[in-house]
Amino acid sequence: MRKKKIGFLEAFSIGVGGMVGGGIFAVLGLTITLAKGAAPIAFAIAGFIALVTVYSYVKLSLRYPSAGGTIEFIVRGFGNNIFSAFVNNLMLVSYIIMLALYAYAFGSYGSALIMGSDVPWVHKSLSAGVIVVFTLINLLGAFMTGRAEDIMVFAKIAILLLFAGVGFMTIHPEHLAQSEWMPLPSVAAGGLIIFLAYEGFELIANTARDIKNPEKNLPRAYYSAVIFVIILYIMIATVAVGNVTFQEAKTAQDYVLAKAAEPFFGTTGFMLIGIAALLSTASAINATIYGGGRTSYLIAKLGELPVSFEEKIKNGYKGMIIMGILGIIFSISFNLDNISVAGSIGFLIVFALVNMANFILHKETGASRIIAGFGTVLCIAATAILLGYNALHSPQSLVTSAIAITMVFLFSFFYAHFKHRRDIMHIFMDKRLQRAEAKAKKEQEK
Repeated sequence: MRKKKIGFLEAFSIGVGGMVGGGIFAVLGLTITLAKGAAPIAFAIAGFIALVTVYSYVKLSLRYPSAGGTIEFIVRGFGNNIFSAFVNNLMLVSYIIMLALYAYAFGSYGSALIMGSDVPWVHKSLSAGVIVVFTLINLLGAFMTGRAEDIMVFAKIAILLLFAGVGFMTIHPEHLAQSEWMPLPSVAAGGLIIFLAYEGFELIANTARDIKNPEKNLPRAYYSAVIFVIILYIMIATVAVGNVTFQEAKTAQDYVLAKAAEPFFGTTGFMLIGIAALLSTASAINATIYGGGRTSYLIAKLGELPVSFEEKIKNGYKGMIIMGILGIIFSISFNLDNISVAGSIGFLIVFALVNMANFILHKETGASRIIAGFGTVLCIAATAILLGYNALHSPQSLVTSAIAITMVFLFSFFYAHFKHRRDIMHIFMDKRLQRAEAKAKKEQEK
């Protein structure tokens, strides 16, 4: 049976759904704390980087349509070697960090709804429990259907648009005045720390092989999804900053969106946004485990992960279990700053290399080297700014990033070395076996 092609709206929905997952619910408070009245500008800065990177994704998706998406682009640009293995494994770890972020946000909003505030043991129990539940669901093959996921995307977008539309009537303009802006480095850091809230557009790349009229629909889906989400995030940030004091935002940092709904919706608003956050983060956890399991399977197929990641359990992969365990460890062991910085750094590095791959392959993709090069420099500069700012002002927030990058590098290096030695041993054993068989054949002939 021929697989049904998807259209522009489905691809657009995948991109928007991937971006507006749990990120905006989890990290808005961090941005307000760092940028204060300039929080909407911080979201615009991160959105601009995503929009420039979209150019490379469009060109590479059209030239190399594949279910592998980003993995395919990295291998095409840099070859199937230890460097590509490091980058692909870094992306997989970034997915795990995103899983931890969504679980952390689920725990924050769940604790706030149940207990009225963020109670640590309730928060951690909910964070770990939701990962366990959706890992089991994915292994059993009960992954949400595309239509159910579309309904979920529509519901959370509708709630956020309602929040933004009604909230504009009660904002305090003085909260957004230039006198309330933090210095530019702090505003930029506020935007970059939440860059992970934009990373979901890269999921559109996985649809490139199955989309109708890709030359027309792929660019439209990419650009319209990112532009729509930039506008949505700026509206949400404006309403949130305009409806809470900076002290309230800091106190309720992990669930500030629900707090910001109270001035115009009262307790009902707090509960409505809280429920929307639970639905969004649960949906994002479900999709991340599913997508991460698929990603680990593809990386293992390239020989960059052990073959156990290819093995199936029921209707899922063993890689899902490993992802779930690591996601739980990250979500209950590190705070939101650590998780957000690590996730943003991971995806900024990956996106810098996707832009670089487009730069290298410009003759095949028909890309402008100026735009691809600008995207590369922009992502590298953003990574440097985020690292530098946190090294100066919040070095402890780099702990997760340091652990993740070190683990990925050591694993990629030693696994490649071990695999090389194992391959040589297999070749050696095969030759010995061939010689033994030839010798036995000669003796039989005598």
